[in-house]
Amino acid sequence: MTQTNFAGSAEFVGKVAVVTGAAQGIGYAIAEELHARGARVVLVDCKTEKLNEAAAVLNARSGAECHTFAVDVSIAEEIQKFAADLIRLTGRIDLLVNNAGIELDLSFEQLTAEDFDRVMAVNLRAPFLMAQALAKDFPVKDGAIVNISSIHAEHAFANAIPYACSKAGMIALTRNLALELAPRKIRVNAVCPGYIDTAMWDEWLRTVPDPEATARETEAIHPLGRRGLPGDVARAVAYLGCAQSDWITGTALVVDGGLTIRAHP
Repeated sequence: MTQTNFAGSAEFVGKVAVVTGAAQGIGYAIAEELHARGARVVLVDCKTEKLNEAAAVLNARSGAECHTFAVDVSIAEEIQKFAADLIRLTGRIDLLVNNAGIELDLSFEQLTAEDFDRVMAVNLRAPFLMAQALAKDFPVKDGAIVNISSIHAEHAFANAIPYACSKAGMIALTRNLALELAPRKIRVNAVCPGYIDTAMWDEWLRTVPDPEATARETEAIHPLGRRGLPGDVARAVAYLGCAQSDWITGTALVVDGGLTIRAHP
């Protein structure tokens, strides 16, 4: 894990931010960004070893203490226990980032009902259950939830049916939660990343016949000339989670380097 250079802003000083799927990739970048901006970050993941490594890196830096919770967000009972344990530890929550997600590269014919249900449980049901479990513990104003969706919510890709369905559902969940939670002054928004260089991306790239050619092609189809980095998503999350966006709710912010504005690659 490398040190990221930040502007030294402090929008989140004194606030508690929960990030799921925070052990690596986009989730870790989000936790890193929020910590650098002053947040007391709670890292949630089922990968215990990587989770502890991530927290150790952040706790070695100046700033608020970070905490870890090993949670399988596909299990409703574990979410309920986490919510209770969190409030005993911190007494509050100001920002919830539902980032945990899984993807299966399986064709329409290969998919099983169990595959479909597993993806939906992590990618869509868990964000709802997290929001439901924690909503009562947000402050009386200025709370925020940011859901990590995907450009898959609006655009079709091969071998991605359950993932795309879950991410499209997350947009609907975001809008409906925004309406339901508005009286409590909890804003709910989504971020829709495009191609981001993460471990998940690297795993997929290794499955294609010519990884180097595919890497070049996926850079070239972006109007801005590159694939995204986890930090690109993290900064969008920080914006939607802080007071600078206090009149924005129920929206989905696309972070894809212009990929989806093109009519043809």
